Amino acid sequence: MNVKKFTAPTSREALRKVREALGPDAVILSNRQADGMIEILALANDDAASLAMPAPHSPMAEPAPSLDFDAAIAQRSQRLDARLEPHFKDEAPRLAPRQTQAVQPAMQPMQPAPRSMQPAPQQAQQFQHAQQAQQATPQPARRVVASPSSFATKTAAAAASAAAPAMPAQPRTPQLDATQVSAMVASAVASAKQSAALEMQDMMSEIRAMRGMMQTQLAEIAWGSTQAREPQKAAVLREMLAAGFSASLSRYLIDKLPAGRDAADSMRWIKTVLTRNLSAMTNEDALIDQGGVFALVGPTGVGKTTSTAKLAARCVMRHGPEKLALITTDAYRIGAHEQLRIYGKILGVMVHSVKDEADLRIALKELRNKHTVLIDTVGVSQRDQMVTEQVSMLQGAGADVKRLLCLNATATQETLSEVVRAYQGSGLAGCIMTKLDEAAAIGNVLDVVIRQKLNLFYVSNGQRVPEDLHLADPAYLIDRAFKLKRDVVNTQYLDNELPLLMSGNQHTAMREVHLG
Repeated sequence: MNVKKFTAPTSREALRKVREALGPDAVILSNRQADGMIEILALANDDAASLAMPAPHSPMAEPAPSLDFDAAIAQRSQRLDARLEPHFKDEAPRLAPRQTQAVQPAMQPMQPAPRSMQPAPQQAQQFQHAQQAQQATPQPARRVVASPSSFATKTAAAAASAAAPAMPAQPRTPQLDATQVSAMVASAVASAKQSAALEMQDMMSEIRAMRGMMQTQLAEIAWGSTQAREPQKAAVLREMLAAGFSASLSRYLIDKLPAGRDAADSMRWIKTVLTRNLSAMTNEDALIDQGGVFALVGPTGVGKTTSTAKLAARCVMRHGPEKLALITTDAYRIGAHEQLRIYGKILGVMVHSVKDEADLRIALKELRNKHTVLIDTVGVSQRDQMVTEQVSMLQGAGADVKRLLCLNATATQETLSEVVRAYQGSGLAGCIMTKLDEAAAIGNVLDVVIRQKLNLFYVSNGQRVPEDLHLADPAYLIDRAFKLKRDVVNTQYLDNELPLLMSGNQHTAMREVHLG
């Protein structure tokens, strides 16, 4: 073994010396710093291989000797059996009871043996000498292995097996089969997945909340700068909110408002966009001349029966009473059927009353030769389950029933939106705006019609039949909405409150508003 020492100012220089002297496969034994120098002890690769493998004929290459303790113990056991066998041949029957007593349970109280079973003094002395001889025999420290031919072992085992009572079987530990293990694993995995899903859901909720807060704050900051830079937008927003339009629609239009316009020009642009997005029936010939089956639906007290009478009067004036039929399903309200019957008597039109879908199907089948059939339905709250049943009854009547939703102009915007969602069903043919003369502001109902993409057929502004039913004029309605704006101080928004309104998220329905 040739160990060499290399010194250099730096480790890089010392390793280079090692590589040059011993080659790239050299073995580094130590690396230390001494007196400002790097000292490396290295060994060649061939010398390291000689250290790993001992010489062929060296003592280290010889296998280690092993001691066979089992063979030595077996030889000693045979010699002991040969010495004790003469003594045990005659004493085996008498020793059997003693072996039987040795295997009795420990909890059983010991009973003194009878005198006939006690050994004689000479026999006891011989047995004691045999035990002393067995104890005097040196035992190995590792383990004791009895010889298979041991006579004493055989005798004791035979006596114990013959006399010992049958021990009760120990209860076996229940073992789980593969199905139970799989079920337990699947349950643990499902529980882990459920907990992970709940944690992920909570985390996503927190992230959404944080995103909403950031969007709100950023929108407030952006609107604050916009309000200072373009004050006409703040004036237009205040006008729209006072007219009854929703904050979401107002926000959307203010964001799309072209820059460089003054307040008056901005208001004209807003009115033009609202008029363009308010869909209305321009010619009632499409309804009166075309004919069909029309059902007026809506909550209680919105003017369905009066609107039905007004439409019936228009149909009679155009085609005569023989081309019209009236049907009522209102069997709940007292006097509802009589009210429509009085209108029918004045117009000379027969009024039919139905109770369920089967009666309606029969009535429509009998009136299939009529040009126009108007159905006055029972008023049901938008939160009542009967709304779904009523829509299902009209759709399953066996005829193409067009549903016209009556919207109360005096209701709040949230209520109107809820009514439209409840009565939407598979689609509404259109709507009729009622009680226009009682509303302090109509921007709320116009906002719902625009956002829900409803087709506005008529507007009703009184109780007179048929004078107070008019075709919807979008430009007139939008202009009237801004003229009827609420001037109450409590409904006005301050300048520092406008950024909060503009910070809300944009409504998804606003994406369908056509700006032109």
